[in-house]
Amino acid sequence: MMRRLLIAIFLVFSALPALAVNPDEVLSDPALEQRARNLSAQLRCMVCQNQSIDDSSAELARDLRVLVRERLVNGDSDRQVIDYVVSRYGEFVLLKPRFSAKTMILWAAPILLLVIGAIAIIVFVRTRPSQRTVPALTPEEQARIEELLKK
Repeated sequence: MMRRLLIAIFLVFSALPALAVNPDEVLSDPALEQRARNLSAQLRCMVCQNQSIDDSSAELARDLRVLVRERLVNGDSDRQVIDYVVSRYGEFVLLKPRFSAKTMILWAAPILLLVIGAIAIIVFVRTRPSQRTVPALTPEEQARIEELLKK
């Protein structure tokens, strides 16, 4: 029984994703390595698209991890590394896009849609006719109804 439990635990934990950073990519300076890991977590793998390059095992992600580490070793700041990668691959490479004039519409769209919806509801409520008054029946109409009801 204990053996089966150990096998089950092993199988559950063996399915966890392995870290994609290869040992040959790791920098000897722990501070630079930590900066590289932080930057890699912010950059999108262009192959996987929903993973950071730090988590992806794709070749392009590996190349980008190496590029980030090379730039850091050469003395670039974090901002310079991000700007360099964005200049080569575009804003899409960022997992969290920057706020700029280009992306302002995307960031403001949900708020803008809520405001437009609220204005539309207010206009609809104010312009709809309040309880309509129905004119009273004429004596001829009343007589006709009574005649139909008697039949």
